[in-house]
Amino acid sequence: MAPFRASKNASILALLLTTASMSGEAAPAVKPVNTFTEGAVKVTETRSPVKRLDFEVVVPATVEQVWTAVTTQDGLMSWLAPSAKVRLELGGEWQVSFGAGAPAGGTVLSWLPMEMLAVHAMAPEWFPNVRRDRTIAVFRFEPVGEKQTRVRLAQIGWKDGEEWDKAFDYLGKGNAQLLNMLHHRFAEGPTDWKAAMAKSAEKKSN
Repeated sequence: MAPFRASKNASILALLLTTASMSGEAAPAVKPVNTFTEGAVKVTETRSPVKRLDFEVVVPATVEQVWTAVTTQDGLMSWLAPSAKVRLELGGEWQVSFGAGAPAGGTVLSWLPMEMLAVHAMAPEWFPNVRRDRTIAVFRFEPVGEKQTRVRLAQIGWKDGEEWDKAFDYLGKGNAQLLNMLHHRFAEGPTDWKAAMAKSAEKKSN
């Protein structure tokens, strides 16, 4: 399928594919840039001058394998959720579901095969304003070895306000977990959702 290259997305893509400069100035209350590691994932939270989240992980798989895992229905169901819907076209769904509640994910904004996927991303239901207005999440894929792929995820488009700040903090950890799940899919194998859901139900009952 040919990538979407509409001119109106040119400015968005320029921002998405360019690493923002990081401010080194100290802030009186909150660090403008905070970097930490969650599992196999490096996380960078930038609060100023432009608020954004950046994640990076090296996945033990070829770029073709990782691209399929992220951009196809069966691929997403092998690691992210037991149910998924993907249409790789402008405005197409990129969504997953665990059965109960509203779906997670978003809609496709743009893509370059084996290189980049941009999604108009929905926040969880408990951040209703952020979910309505959405952010932009961009996955980039780079082969770094015969069977290794560096995956970078940038999330931009953040607004000001208490709910937006809470969603920013939540997704700093949540998207790190997402990329750790992607890493686990290739390091340990695809997820057995039937077994995983049964184990989760057992824990809740105890």
